[in-house]
Amino acid sequence: MNKSVKIFWRVFFISIVSFILFLFLCNWGLFGEMPSIEDIQNPTASLSSQVYAQDGNLMGKYYVEDRINVEYKDISKYIINALVATEDERFYDHSGIDLRAIGRAIKGLGRNGGASTLTMQTAKNLFTENWATKNFFLRAIQKVKEGIIAVKLEKNFTKDEIITLYLNTVEYGDHVYGIRNASKTFFQKEPDRVNINEAALLVGMVNAPHLYNPRRNPKKALDRRNTVIDQMVRNNFVSESEALVLKSHPVEINYKKLDETTGLGPYFRMVLGEEMKKWCKEHKKIDGSNYDLFRDGLKIYTTIDPRMQLYAEEAVAKHMSYMQKLLNSQDNIKTGKVWKGYENVLEAAIKQSERWKNLKKDGFTDLDARKVFDAPVRMKVFAWNNNREKDTIMTPFDSIKYCRQMLQSGFMAMDPLSGEVRAWVGGIDFKTFKYDHVNYNTKRQVGSTIKPLLYSLAIEEAGFTPNTTVYDEQQSFGAYGMVPATPKTCTGAAMPMAEALAFSRNCATAYVMKQLDSKGNNAAIRFVDFLKNKCGLQTKIQPHPSISIGSCEISLFEMMQAYSMLPGRGFNVKPLFIKRIEDRNGNVLENFAPVRREVISDITSYSVIKMMQGVLKFGTGRRIWSYGVEGEIAGKTGTTNDNSDAWFMGYTPQLLGGVWVGCDDRFIRFNSTDIGQGSSAALPIWAYFYAKVMKDAKLLGIDPNATFVRPEGLNSDFDFDNFNTITPPTAPEGEDNIGNGTSQDYVPADIKPEDIKPESEDILDNKQPVTPGNNKPKDGKQPTNPAIKPPQPKAVMPAKKGTGQ
Repeated sequence: MNKSVKIFWRVFFISIVSFILFLFLCNWGLFGEMPSIEDIQNPTASLSSQVYAQDGNLMGKYYVEDRINVEYKDISKYIINALVATEDERFYDHSGIDLRAIGRAIKGLGRNGGASTLTMQTAKNLFTENWATKNFFLRAIQKVKEGIIAVKLEKNFTKDEIITLYLNTVEYGDHVYGIRNASKTFFQKEPDRVNINEAALLVGMVNAPHLYNPRRNPKKALDRRNTVIDQMVRNNFVSESEALVLKSHPVEINYKKLDETTGLGPYFRMVLGEEMKKWCKEHKKIDGSNYDLFRDGLKIYTTIDPRMQLYAEEAVAKHMSYMQKLLNSQDNIKTGKVWKGYENVLEAAIKQSERWKNLKKDGFTDLDARKVFDAPVRMKVFAWNNNREKDTIMTPFDSIKYCRQMLQSGFMAMDPLSGEVRAWVGGIDFKTFKYDHVNYNTKRQVGSTIKPLLYSLAIEEAGFTPNTTVYDEQQSFGAYGMVPATPKTCTGAAMPMAEALAFSRNCATAYVMKQLDSKGNNAAIRFVDFLKNKCGLQTKIQPHPSISIGSCEISLFEMMQAYSMLPGRGFNVKPLFIKRIEDRNGNVLENFAPVRREVISDITSYSVIKMMQGVLKFGTGRRIWSYGVEGEIAGKTGTTNDNSDAWFMGYTPQLLGGVWVGCDDRFIRFNSTDIGQGSSAALPIWAYFYAKVMKDAKLLGIDPNATFVRPEGLNSDFDFDNFNTITPPTAPEGEDNIGNGTSQDYVPADIKPEDIKPESEDILDNKQPVTPGNNKPKDGKQPTNPAIKPPQPKAVMPAKKGTGQ
């Protein structure tokens, strides 16, 4: 044997041994971590956690990669056939590595097809890193690792299981992962119901998800789909004649992708996500690590009713779009005078914007960056239209003012007995305005909505009844000053407590506060203790006597819990919005039950209920009947200083709802109390919502004939049904402001004053006392007595005069 032959064989055997050694080194993880046998036997991919409504429908997801697993039996055979024909024709013949494909790839330098089998691609999706690298050496090592893992996968899984793993892990376009997500996103179908064309379109995307995305590149997606169909012909899955018919059809998709801004309850899902992050930090998996909301595929079942949620969102949109037109037509908004003295707010907003941060990253000086905000540019801004946006040209500075001048709202509805939240609307548009106005962290002055809680305390612990005489006089609390601060709304009249609540008399309420403890501030301490320990408020409230008329700041979420004791017959219940949490395999990780406790007697709750029905029968909230609602309803309006906050809390025997309306900057507000008061700005949202609920009462499990149950042992010295002792106020009530300016400072053009004037003025104009005959009849029909004719819910809109709105 000559020397050259010896060298050849020596090199050959050394190469063989080196390659085998290289394989062992790869398997042992010298060139990067390799999965263990246990990992391979239990492969996992990042799964999105899913949020389900009360009826089991998907509301949204939390994810890093938008992926949901599906089983082989739930995948159409068309998808399986299309995938095998296109990506790995010999899938059922090899054991993870296809030597013919490797030879073809080497010979054609990759131009005639790749060397990876479906099993190798599955290995890449599940276990390897740096798969997008352009480094030849790293890519070669990865290919070897993929082959080793592929062989192990073939030993541990059937072909059907491997192809299912692949379909569940691959991307299909628009960052949608997994065949179920893809079929649901592009066709609104489960993966076992797609036809051949749809299957070919989906499979065509896996090779280049962005290039062959039918939403972005319909022509290329069509060509790729037809290529897949041709491959199916080649592999005898489809006949040539059938293929001709299939390829003649255009690409048809029914695209709808769930993300944080789409679907029902985006504000709710944001708050839920924060709660779930806390839950994940407090709960561990079997391996000792914490759950990951964005990767572990948790299933979160909530109490949200999709139909009620939709009605709530519609109610907010309907009324807020109308109210925004009124605000936009206000003189100081049109001229920009509203910002005089608040320029610092705008400058701070500029420096908090993404545009400013990006300019600074690009090296702009403060002066140059500020100039950018005064240059007009084309942009999209929020608008009250079907798309919730419009194209316009304005300066970034003006766009900041435009957005901050938008009225915001918070709405929540729940079952007052179980505490289960049925609807949650945190603002007017989640895409543009992310700040939630319902949750615990958002606190605003509550105004007169605090009064039913004070009256509950007075009845429960101080021996008051709805018929107890109170005096509508300014009260002195020593070092704490006078409450209210100004006596201009005080009539000096004596009246039953029921009347004081119905007409939201501030001075009479301060009188009630003072009677709780003759030592002055101890009354406030006593009330704060009641709010904390009985009503369940977590907000720290300072014991100042002015809290009796709502100077304190409380969240809508907390107010809902506080009010639950009234329709709940004395039982306070914490709002509950998660029913149970399951892992990716359906194992229940935690169930959630209502937390109820008795805090007042049912006699007290019933007494306050009946007084609050008076608010709606002839008091500050009686316009509610003009919106077509019927049945037993109790409620309370609320308005704060200068109309910065408008509130309405209302409930029936089966449903409790709360509304807040205002601007995030409190100095942006209605000049007119007639428009900015709780009964005008907040109450209609509740009414629109409840009117829709009543139309679907049976479907929603609501009894329209339900009544508040009168408890046994109730002293009948007060006529709850007729309120015969009630007399009309002797001066305009002013809709329970803590202390605001005149009510007629501003009335928009083309709006009739009688359409928006305070309810109390209707009584005064007619000079008639409120009698039982003036109340809304029990049959739910509107009263015919003009003494309490409610304002119409819709006024004539201001004419457009070049405002650009």
